[in-house]
Amino acid sequence: MCLNQTYKCGELSISYPFYLYSETEELNGYNNSYCGYPGMGIVCDDDKPILQLNGTTANYTVKSISGASANVSLADPEVVEGSCPRVDHNVTLAPGAWLDFPDNTVDYLVFFLSCYFQLGLVKPPTLDPITCSEFGVPGVSFVLLNTSVPPGNWSQACRQVIQVPVLKLEYEQADPNDPAWGNTGYGDVLREGFQVSWDDNRPAACTQCEGSNGRCAHNETGVFLGCLCTNGQINDKNCTTYNSTGQKKASIQLYTIAGISSIMVCLLLFAFCLGYKKYGRNTKSKETARIESFLQKNGTIHPRRYTYEQVKRMTTSFAEKLGQGGFGAVYRGSFSDGRQIAVKMLKDYKTDGEDFINEVASISRTSHVNIVTLTGFCLEGSKRALIYDYMPNGSLERYAFKENSKGGNTLGWEKLFNITVGIARGLEYLHRGCNTRIVHFDIKPHNILLDQDFCPKISDFGLAKLCLNKGSAISIGGARGTIGYIAPEVYSKQFGVVSTKSDVYSYGMMVLEMVGARDKNISANSESSSQYFPQWIYENLDEYCVSASEINGEITETVRKMIVVGLWCIQLSATDRPTMTRVVEMLEGSTSVLELPPKVLFSW
Repeated sequence: MCLNQTYKCGELSISYPFYLYSETEELNGYNNSYCGYPGMGIVCDDDKPILQLNGTTANYTVKSISGASANVSLADPEVVEGSCPRVDHNVTLAPGAWLDFPDNTVDYLVFFLSCYFQLGLVKPPTLDPITCSEFGVPGVSFVLLNTSVPPGNWSQACRQVIQVPVLKLEYEQADPNDPAWGNTGYGDVLREGFQVSWDDNRPAACTQCEGSNGRCAHNETGVFLGCLCTNGQINDKNCTTYNSTGQKKASIQLYTIAGISSIMVCLLLFAFCLGYKKYGRNTKSKETARIESFLQKNGTIHPRRYTYEQVKRMTTSFAEKLGQGGFGAVYRGSFSDGRQIAVKMLKDYKTDGEDFINEVASISRTSHVNIVTLTGFCLEGSKRALIYDYMPNGSLERYAFKENSKGGNTLGWEKLFNITVGIARGLEYLHRGCNTRIVHFDIKPHNILLDQDFCPKISDFGLAKLCLNKGSAISIGGARGTIGYIAPEVYSKQFGVVSTKSDVYSYGMMVLEMVGARDKNISANSESSSQYFPQWIYENLDEYCVSASEINGEITETVRKMIVVGLWCIQLSATDRPTMTRVVEMLEGSTSVLELPPKVLFSW
C-alpha cells in the first residue's frame, strides 16, 4: 500500500511525505508510518482531510499541499464559520518536529481573553476590545497583531492569552485601527489559515534517499530505518543499487547479506539466552513496555522524544542541579538554539509507569498561560526524563514563605494576589477548559513555577487523573497528594466522592498558607501560633486584614478577598466548595458581596 503514494480525500490529493492515516490498519498491526513522515498522517473524515499537529491535540483542516514549496496550508475548522471566530488554544509544534512554521509566510495574532483590570493592572489606552456580540467570552477581550502588543504586565489581567499563526500576506494587509477590526476584520485574517513546512527539518539521510527516488522510512517513534525503494526493499542509504541494470546483482548481494545476518542473529540469540539464564535482568521491564505501548497509541499527542545522550548534552552532563525531590532531580539545560530548559530526571518507579504516563498524557493535552509546557521527554531503559521550559524564578515556595525567603524574596500582596488569580485560572482550565478534564491532585506551592514575570505555571502532573468532561466522580486507588493539602474525601469516602473539588480544597489550603506566611506578625502572635490558622483567621478576619495591609484600603480588600475565597475552598463537604470558575469570579469581583462560609468547616 505504501508504494502507491497518492490518495484522495475529497478534492485533496495526499502524497508522500504525507499519508492517509488509517486507525483500523494500525490496530491490526500495520505500521503506516512507513508511508510518510511520522506525525504527518492525514485522517479523511467524511471527505474532509484532517491533520493533527505535533504538540497539540487540536485538529486542522488541510486546505492544500504544495510539494514544490514543501508547504501545507491549514485552517482551524472551528474558526472558518461565523463573523467573529473565537480561538480556544495555542497552535504549537513540538521542538524538533518534522513540521515547522516558515518564517517567510507566517505571522501571529494574539488573543487576550476575559480580562478584568484592577489592582494595578491598567488597560493601555491604545487597546480596543473585540466588539462583535457573538464572541461569547466574559469580561473584555482583545485581539492584536503580535508586533503591536503594548508593553507591561497588563496581560496578567486576562484569564487566557492565546497566540495563533496566520498568513503573512493577510497579516501585513490587516489594519487593527480599522473600526471593523474588532468586529469582523480579524476574522477575515484568521479564516485564511496558516502554513507549515517540512523542508527545513528534513534530515540529510532523507534528502539523499529521496534524491534516488526512494522514500524515507521511519518507525513510529521517528527513528530512521532506511530508504524504502520502489521494489519494496529497504536500503540503508539510498536506492541507487536498485536500478534496472543492477537489480539482479543487488538481489544476490541482499540474499548474501540476509544469510550472514541470519547466522549472526542466531548466534546473538544463543548468547542472549545464556546471558538471560545467568543474570535474568536484561528483558524490558513491564512498566517500560506499558509506557511504550501508551506512546505508540498516542503518537500524535506527546511531544518530541530524545535519547539519553541528547539529554546529557542538553544539560552538559547534568552540571547544574536546580532542585531535588521524591521524584528525582531537576537540572538546568538548553536546546541547541539557546532556549533554556529544565530537565526532570525520574527515579524509583514502583507504579507500573503510571507517573510518567500521567505527566506526558496530562500536559500534552493542555495549552494555557498558567500551565507549564512539556517540550520533550526521554525513555531509554531505566533512564526517564521530562523536559520543560525553564522558569527563572523557581517555585512559589521559594518566595511566598518566610522560612524559604532570603532577604527581599518575599512577594508583596499585589503580586501574591495576581499569582493567586493565575493559579485559579490554570485550575479552571484543567477542570473544564481543555479537551479532557484533568484533576491534578497535588496542588501546593512547590508545584507552582514562576516565569520571568512571576506568571504562575501549574506543574508536576505525576498524580493527575484524566476523566471525561461529563463525569464528575473519579476513582482512585488510594489517597494521593501531599499532607496538609489533601482533601478529606481523598482520605475517606464518608466525606463524599473524589472530583475536581478535591483540587479546590488543595488550592484553598495553599492560598491560606500564602496569606499566613506573608505576615511576619503571625509567628510572633502566641494565640495564632497555638491555634489552627484557618480557625484563628476566621475569628480575627477584620483585625488581621487591616494589620496585614498597613491601613491601605485597596490592599485590605485584596487580603480579605484571598482569605474568604480560601475559607470557602476548604469546606469539609465537597458540595459546599465553589468550582474553580466560581473562585475566579470571586477573586475578580468585589469583596462587598463575599460572605464568610459556615464556621463548621473547622470541626474535622
